Amino acid sequence: MIVVTGGAGFIGSRLVHALNQKGCHDLLVVDHLGSSQKWHNLNGLAFKDYLDRGQFMTELEAGRFGGRIQAIFHLGACSSTTETDVDYLMENNFRYTCRLAAWRAAHPACRLIYASSAATYGNGAQGYQDNEGALDKLLPLNPYGFCKQRFDLAARSNGWLGDIVGLKYFNVFGPNEGHKGDMRSLVHKSFAALRREGVMRLFKSYRPDFADGEQARDFIYVDDAVAITLFFLEHHSVNGIFNVGSGAARTWNDLAGAMFRALAMPVNIQYIEMPTPLRGQYQYFTQADMSKLRQAGCQHQCLDLETAVREYVTGHLLKEEEA
Repeated sequence: MIVVTGGAGFIGSRLVHALNQKGCHDLLVVDHLGSSQKWHNLNGLAFKDYLDRGQFMTELEAGRFGGRIQAIFHLGACSSTTETDVDYLMENNFRYTCRLAAWRAAHPACRLIYASSAATYGNGAQGYQDNEGALDKLLPLNPYGFCKQRFDLAARSNGWLGDIVGLKYFNVFGPNEGHKGDMRSLVHKSFAALRREGVMRLFKSYRPDFADGEQARDFIYVDDAVAITLFFLEHHSVNGIFNVGSGAARTWNDLAGAMFRALAMPVNIQYIEMPTPLRGQYQYFTQADMSKLRQAGCQHQCLDLETAVREYVTGHLLKEEEA
């Protein structure tokens, strides 16, 4: 059995889809659906059972799964980078992961692959190398990144990183993110207005060294992120913390241009004020250093931004609009 926490979420549901494509149906999806629309992401997927996150932890720690769990992909978390309740984030994103890792330490036959985040890199002053020895130097800009960083540090201090994998996902976008509200990618958030008004709105820059729209991110298509994630299921001897990105920083202007081209529309960008609370937490540049992953043997080549945006827009968003 393979467990996917956050399995009804964005990356998690695409991971379940990819596992199904590989013929794996003995899956347990763990999430917290409540009254959200995430359940739509499970339509058409094959899995044996679903458990709420609390019930799963109770049953796991009670020993009710025996030795049946081959691997746990722990992707479940509050993914909001604007969440301000740090106690909630520490309980949900830090302590829950600690409990999973402690359980796994007592069950070494189980593979544990967990989601860290590029948010741990803060303003990037220390670079974007997934160097476990330099974790202490990173200064996240928001509570979400802080809590992810706390687990990375705990995993190192407890000696867990020699046997588990932490993945620092960069700016992931693609199908199944519609439930994420403000945490959706700009591609999804801008699509309807772009179709309706023919304009795409980007934040102005508040730094003189970055022109408006020239702030840059390492964008990675979700199916590429999933392919890299699955590499670690197949290579049990590879452990530690790894970046999951394309390795290429692209600007928001590049992203906007790719969307207009995908829709065969003239480029029309409007630069708007950034909300004041975000200005001190904003990352102006991110770019994953992928050398450690390459040295580990993963040679997956990600789609370039233009191809990925075209695939997402024409293969998914336009079809959803027509449905």
